[in-house]
Amino acid sequence: MILTLSVDGMGGDKAPGIIIQGLAIAAQRYPSVHFLLYGEKKAILPLLEKEKGLTDRVTFIPCEDVITPDTKPSAALRSLPNSSMRQAILSVAEGRAQGVVSAGNTGAYMALAKMLLKTMPGIDRPALASLAPTLRGEIVFLDLGANVECSSKNLQQFAIMGETFARLVLHLPKPKVGLINVGSEDIKGNTIVREAADLIRASSIQNNFYGYIEGDDIMRGTVDVVVMDGFTGNVVLKAGEGVMHLALQYIKEAFKSSWMARLGYFLASPMLKKLAFRLDYRRYNGGIWLGLNGIAIKSHGGTDALGFAHAIDLAVDMMTSHVNEHLLKEFATESPLQKVANK
Repeated sequence: MILTLSVDGMGGDKAPGIIIQGLAIAAQRYPSVHFLLYGEKKAILPLLEKEKGLTDRVTFIPCEDVITPDTKPSAALRSLPNSSMRQAILSVAEGRAQGVVSAGNTGAYMALAKMLLKTMPGIDRPALASLAPTLRGEIVFLDLGANVECSSKNLQQFAIMGETFARLVLHLPKPKVGLINVGSEDIKGNTIVREAADLIRASSIQNNFYGYIEGDDIMRGTVDVVVMDGFTGNVVLKAGEGVMHLALQYIKEAFKSSWMARLGYFLASPMLKKLAFRLDYRRYNGGIWLGLNGIAIKSHGGTDALGFAHAIDLAVDMMTSHVNEHLLKEFATESPLQKVANK
């Protein structure tokens, strides 16, 4: 079966160069995926013609408009009908593709995806999820900024979506779900968090609900899915990136401090290469919009070709594991306890 993935060729700090290079990497990995590439003809065609491996794998669709990092979401919705981002998302809404990947303006992408794809029945708000490394493997955490303020029901829905993603894409038979709080005791946290915990305990994933977790539990891998509101999630994400860059900088400085340190670097280089691989942010590139009627992946705007290829990995994993079909069934058949709790 041939799958079709749409790609915004003009989104990102280094587009369209890294987009096409990332496509070339992904095309080798996924021979059964065809790509629809949207963008400016004069910018993309010369680069596309150099990638001989993409000749029969990519259908190019020219677009006159480009959404820049400075474009406001309102302008993206009203004033740029033929933008590469909009047309790529529209192809999913119209059934010509099963998913879309863009490294473009996050606000514009979110606004267009919500308008064109719409939210699944039974889900109030889509959530932005991502993967991250821990001491025990990979975790899913959401929301990462799409919903700054959340109700208890939103958090419950995020938990169900995250659990489904971890089970189908990460192949975890019983993923543990944790709710971020300021303590693990039942009396801790505000009313919304406590009510969310009660709703999750009454939902279809009640047996996989670990309970409250704190910030230091995230990187320990205490749970497989971390649930929080978008304000908290965005702070956690940016703080984690900052700590990683700080640690790597300190390691570099330490190994440059003396000739003994340089010798130590030479001896430790195999271990350091392994560390660099495990912490390589490109391996975790790609935010997943969960809860939309279509697969939409947001790549980091400043990533390189390998990072963009990983965002495509996520899209293909979502398509082949049929996550959205499972979510539609999940929210269409609430348990009796969940129906009572949601009233």
